[in-house]
Amino acid sequence: MGKLMVIDGLDGCGKSTQLDLLDAALRQRGVNYRQISFPDYDQPSSALVKMYLNGDLGGSAAAVNAYAASSFYAVDRYASYSRFWQKDYLDNTPIIAARYVTSNAIHQMTKLDRTEWDSYLEWLSDYEYNKLGLPCPDCVVFLDMPIEVSQKLLQQRYHGDNSQKDIHERDVSYLYACRKAALYAAERQGWHVIACSDGEAPLPMQAIHEQLLALFEGMNGE
Repeated sequence: MGKLMVIDGLDGCGKSTQLDLLDAALRQRGVNYRQISFPDYDQPSSALVKMYLNGDLGGSAAAVNAYAASSFYAVDRYASYSRFWQKDYLDNTPIIAARYVTSNAIHQMTKLDRTEWDSYLEWLSDYEYNKLGLPCPDCVVFLDMPIEVSQKLLQQRYHGDNSQKDIHERDVSYLYACRKAALYAAERQGWHVIACSDGEAPLPMQAIHEQLLALFEGMNGE
């Protein structure tokens, strides 16, 4: 089997930029790998995810319970694995995933009381890795961008038009809760946390890229 690296983080943390930088570096080195991303909006398996994010299932993220919403994303991942990248993974091709099972921990755990977080993390791992049979990641990286900084970046992305944000991006208090959940899950499950800001402004993209590249190389024994 191949190695699976997951890069996760809240909206505005710079995931897309870092994935592009990592892709360019690995291709320059002639590394044969596959990059995947979730949700897979180009496929019908993401239909429930789209309905959820558009607010069609209750109007807000909180209206859909953690376990139901987690299942929407899990089914999309299961379909993607079964149809598109299972063979590569089993043939020892390294896989880099933009978001993964980890995103359920980040976004859905906030809907539960803190006393339920550990049991949710146990349920999530058993559900997706054991019962659905999805590969367990060898390395998880959380790109940690403070909400104050990411909101400024999102404003720039949407040119100040808040109507373009999905229900998660619009709810700032929800994003604060998600960051707390992410850091909790990172500590409990051994994720790597990379700081993406000095607290006021984003850190240089290259500095973050070098850390990601080193983690990828370490995962693959390079």
